[in-house]
Amino acid sequence: MTKQQRADHVRMRLEGLYPETPIPLDHKDPFTLLVAVLLSAQCTDVRVNQITPALFARADNPRDMMHVPVDEIRDIIRPCGLSPAKSAAISNLSRILVEKHGGEVPASFEDLEELPGVGHKTASVVMAQAFGVPAFPVDTHIHRLATRWKLTPGKNVVQTERDLKKLFPRDSWNKLHLQIIFYGREYCTARGCNGKTCPLCREVLAKT
Repeated sequence: MTKQQRADHVRMRLEGLYPETPIPLDHKDPFTLLVAVLLSAQCTDVRVNQITPALFARADNPRDMMHVPVDEIRDIIRPCGLSPAKSAAISNLSRILVEKHGGEVPASFEDLEELPGVGHKTASVVMAQAFGVPAFPVDTHIHRLATRWKLTPGKNVVQTERDLKKLFPRDSWNKLHLQIIFYGREYCTARGCNGKTCPLCREVLAKT
């Protein structure tokens, strides 16, 4: 089985398992999504969804958020971890959005990645899920599964993203990245599969 055939098989199986792909992070607009994604770094989506209602009750837009004391933001988001850095980033990016972007989240990779606390993966999630722009956000979960399925040599997430974009149709990227995440959580966790245990890993290995 070639790499492309493995990719086609993976896509077919994931589409059967997850025909619908709801966005895991609760949000109502690009700003609340941006903040939620920032908070999700080294934190579960479940925990983020438990924390953001209190934060967004205090401020759910950049103009209000920039006036919330950083210490107050930090106290609210503390359970998400890395609260000093995340609270500072939320405060600073809110100010920049107001001063530079008219209080709106920009629909641009370049502008998003200039914001404090926003890297390429976060920007990709926002572009894909808030603006519908084709992107393939690669986190450690997707990186791990892509290497197990022999879709990439797996040297780093940058290479993995590049390889996956070559293997899958552009119009499938936004949905597929969520499907892989869902599959990893349900079947192919870091400790629950050694690359040979879960159904899709077994199928790919058998066809290699």
